[in-house]
Amino acid sequence: MQDKSLAQINNLVVEYTTNKGILGGKKIIHAVNGVSLDIHKGEILAIAGESGCGKSTLAKAILKLEPAKSGEILFNDKNILSLNKKELKDFRKHAQMVFQNPYASLNPKMKIIDILKEPLEINTDYSKEKILEIVKEKIKLVGLDENCLDLYPHEFSGGQRQRIAIARALVLNPEFILADEPVSALDVSIQAQVINLLKELKEKYNLTIILITHDMSVIEYLADRVAIMYLGEIVEIAQTEEIFKNPLHPYTKALLSSVPQINKTDKKIILKGDLPSPSNPPEGCKFHTRCPYAMEKCKTCIPKESGIRHKVRCFIYD
Repeated sequence: MQDKSLAQINNLVVEYTTNKGILGGKKIIHAVNGVSLDIHKGEILAIAGESGCGKSTLAKAILKLEPAKSGEILFNDKNILSLNKKELKDFRKHAQMVFQNPYASLNPKMKIIDILKEPLEINTDYSKEKILEIVKEKIKLVGLDENCLDLYPHEFSGGQRQRIAIARALVLNPEFILADEPVSALDVSIQAQVINLLKELKEKYNLTIILITHDMSVIEYLADRVAIMYLGEIVEIAQTEEIFKNPLHPYTKALLSSVPQINKTDKKIILKGDLPSPSNPPEGCKFHTRCPYAMEKCKTCIPKESGIRHKVRCFIYD
């Protein structure tokens, strides 16, 4: 893995304004709160956290599939958030997304060959022969036979559909892929196949992959680095091996304690309460309402990031 940055996210903020329903008025959902990340070329960077922590919103914002309120996302020294329509179309050739539910992300009325041809027809001026050659190459690359190109999505299993979704993401030869919970909708027996496929593609093509997941066991096997996200903020980031051997943030420790292991002796950490609503986040450290080590200043003060290669936001390490 190289340490050269492929992209940089600086102080990204994503908010939604929604109706309160029968109570009237509006409320602001603070989905992503000032996130900063360096994405290294050729790495798998996992972003982990509970459902509702903002990790999927962050992924979609990186591709400008969700609007950001402020901040910047630099790719080749250009801020993605300020790209015009033509520039954004060009950027999308370099960055693709694999969604959680492969059936929902594949048009059920289109044959597989047409699903895979579509990005090439829109984004390139290749001949029909060249497009067909690329489509056949990519479908074989993900472990499927080219005979499947004449079939429809409903004729495949969940694992096969996810392979097709990955093939579609690869047809434009992107530099990086955002994979949003790519195996969580699959049977356990199929998950390993898709995980191994992503690992092989990363190594073969030096792909950069941002992996969004809540499954720490998947992260341990697949990711080079991991960023732990809580209520729209990155609270800890380091090499995966370092996170698993030496977790620093109390929230990271709780996530790791929930990973099933044979002969596990450490006591499972049960956090009190539920994840607070992103429309009404706590003051001070966002985690203090559930933290077993919370101090008085945690209720009013926001911890700064400390560390160099292993970064953490927690007053314990001030």
